[in-house]
Amino acid sequence: MKITNVRSATVVIPIQRPTAISTRQLRGREFVLVWLETDQGVEGLGYTYAGTIGGRVVQACVDSVLAGILVGQDPRYTEQLWERMFKETLLIGRRGAMVRAIGAVDLALWDARGKLYREPLYRLLGGYRDQVPAYASGGYYRPDIDPLKEVEGEMSRYLERGFTTFKIKVGGASIEQDAERVRVAREVIGPRARLALDANNAYNDVATAIRAAEAFAPHDIWWLEEPTYPDSLPNSAQIAARVPMPVATGEIEATRWGFRDIIQARAAQILQPDAVVLGGITEWMKVAHLAAGHDLPVAPHWNADVHVHLVAATANGLVVEYFHLDEDIYNFERLMDPENRLIVANGMIQVPERPGLGVVLNPRAVEQYRVG
Repeated sequence: MKITNVRSATVVIPIQRPTAISTRQLRGREFVLVWLETDQGVEGLGYTYAGTIGGRVVQACVDSVLAGILVGQDPRYTEQLWERMFKETLLIGRRGAMVRAIGAVDLALWDARGKLYREPLYRLLGGYRDQVPAYASGGYYRPDIDPLKEVEGEMSRYLERGFTTFKIKVGGASIEQDAERVRVAREVIGPRARLALDANNAYNDVATAIRAAEAFAPHDIWWLEEPTYPDSLPNSAQIAARVPMPVATGEIEATRWGFRDIIQARAAQILQPDAVVLGGITEWMKVAHLAAGHDLPVAPHWNADVHVHLVAATANGLVVEYFHLDEDIYNFERLMDPENRLIVANGMIQVPERPGLGVVLNPRAVEQYRVG
């Protein structure tokens, strides 16, 4: 079995309402899609998230660098191909766009393998369960509505959908204003529900991060996510040791070595590896097993369509981050017909039984959002 062709596309899916996190405005989501064609008629599909401006940069990495490495190779050799791609791109990669491109290709390799063997990804990887817990993620900053009413309305809608675990953003307003938003979220979801907070690297120094955490602590916080810059491991370690709730991080970290450093620095109690960011499924499983060896849970960031399989395949997989499409935050599933989207009931996601990733795109939707 040989790879005969590599195709890619960048799609930009607009966000309909003004939306922000603590550090930037969000106007659209850019995804890069990769298709691997083989001489046995099996086609693998992979993708990565490229932020709000980086899609065509990542696509260029696929087209101009990785495609030449892949054509003529056996797609079943995922370990070998991952190492070849990573070593070939060391001078221009190691993190960022190139590693995201490797991740998209790696997803396509695993998708092809699943379709060849007619098995869903989670069973190919070992299989631990066939449904996984999910938390409702939201609480973004939207200036077109009162911030307290926005949090109240969104948490209420997720409660009606059966969720019992939640996350909202902090760091985009003053600590006092954010504490009010956290208070409202807690009042809506009740005392027994879990509530996590995501600061998106908002706090530049240890003292501010600790002051924020202490302001939020009375509302029984499940975890505080990314309180400071991801590369500030000494600061992260101080914060993790001193705040009154677990710290979670890793959503924009890459490779097993990056996560090794987080673990060694004791910079977090919960790891958040993202398969489309850190280098793909091949590398994600190494990170999950590394975390298990240190008795740490993994709660992957975003991209539920792939992470539902990965959490279902790992004993230390904690939970999957989920966004309802109607909330217009994570909008990748606009590329899919409703019957092919994830099924969520009572805060649990059923793992798709379709072969490979189980992601089925609507070609018309792809063309609608395609750029370049």
